[in-house]
Amino acid sequence: MKRKIAIWISLLCLASLPALGCQRDETNPSSSSAPDHVEKDQGGHAGHDPQAEQDRERVVKMDQHELDEFNVELSTAGPGVIEISIDLPGQVALNADRLAHVVPRVPGVVRKVYKRLGDKVKTGEVMAVLESRELADMKAAYLASVERVSLAKATYEREKKLWEKKVSAEHEFLEAKKSLAETGIEKRSAEQKLHALGFSDPYLKELTKHSDTTYTGYAIVAPFAGTVIQKHITLGEAVKEDSDVFVVADLNTVWVDISVYPKDLMKVREGQNVLITMGGDISPLNGKISYVGPLIGEATRTSLVRVVLPNPDRTLRPGMFITAKITVDRIKAQLLALKTSLQTVDGQTVVFVKTEEGFVPHPVRLGREDALQTEVLDGLKPGQVYVSRGSFTLKAQLLKGAFGDGHGH
Repeated sequence: MKRKIAIWISLLCLASLPALGCQRDETNPSSSSAPDHVEKDQGGHAGHDPQAEQDRERVVKMDQHELDEFNVELSTAGPGVIEISIDLPGQVALNADRLAHVVPRVPGVVRKVYKRLGDKVKTGEVMAVLESRELADMKAAYLASVERVSLAKATYEREKKLWEKKVSAEHEFLEAKKSLAETGIEKRSAEQKLHALGFSDPYLKELTKHSDTTYTGYAIVAPFAGTVIQKHITLGEAVKEDSDVFVVADLNTVWVDISVYPKDLMKVREGQNVLITMGGDISPLNGKISYVGPLIGEATRTSLVRVVLPNPDRTLRPGMFITAKITVDRIKAQLLALKTSLQTVDGQTVVFVKTEEGFVPHPVRLGREDALQTEVLDGLKPGQVYVSRGSFTLKAQLLKGAFGDGHGH
């Protein structure tokens, strides 16, 4: 228990050093007696390795229980890959491939409105109902064409039989045939107009069976499942066939539009990994570049790069600003260490390496790096076990000994 308290005190002292301006007390008796101690050791151990002695003086001892207590983690040094990345600004946007401007297709007067702003809709769900005189005219024209085709067909069949029996003249048969063809064209034209408004063949078939029903009602339906993000329709309003009465968006996926500067364009390509960070409590998300724009914007002088992200819980809201970390290269390194392992001791960057006696700070020379790890050029060997997380605790223990409070051995 006393040792744990001592470690906590070391941590607090180390954290307060910059504020308090602490420095080693040169008048401390233990400090002044250190040279005598060294001289005696040197005298008593001729030919002793000074570096080995220094390592023993700087060793930090912590057992497994203490490592767990202070969340100290160990890793084995070895080769790996450094991901070279660039940070770029961006913004969350609606997925325009899953965005629909809902228009009536026919002019009319609004009689019913079922959906409000923010409501969720299903495919084919009725959102509003219009009363349209133009629609009534189209349905009436279709029903009239059906009747004319029926009459023309009967006339054609009769004239054909009479002509075959040489009872009527050939021109009467040909006239009936022409009339049947013309009425058929009129019927198909009337069908196409109603098909363009979303009416199916089964509906038209039923319409001929109930010709006494009201023809003016037109239902505005959702084109796909989504959310109503805009609404421009009210009861009693007269709307035109090209009016945007609703805008429906599928928010299950969103676009992340990233602005790339010309100097970075040659590094960016489709399929590269991207880490999207939004800040706040939202966890970073991973994605891949799906589109690289071929143009430079005149106003922004940047090019557009796009990532499509899933958004099932609606965490990503169009309009949010983001930072995109794009991995532009992957470099193999012979030896890597986590950045969380690095500490500065006596002006040197060190890594605490596990030895038989305890943990010893090894000065290291660093090379290339990414967000999480760095290349070690010297000071660490493959296979050595080092403190990868929680090294600040060991630094505190080391400095505690250096300030005359006793060594960790």
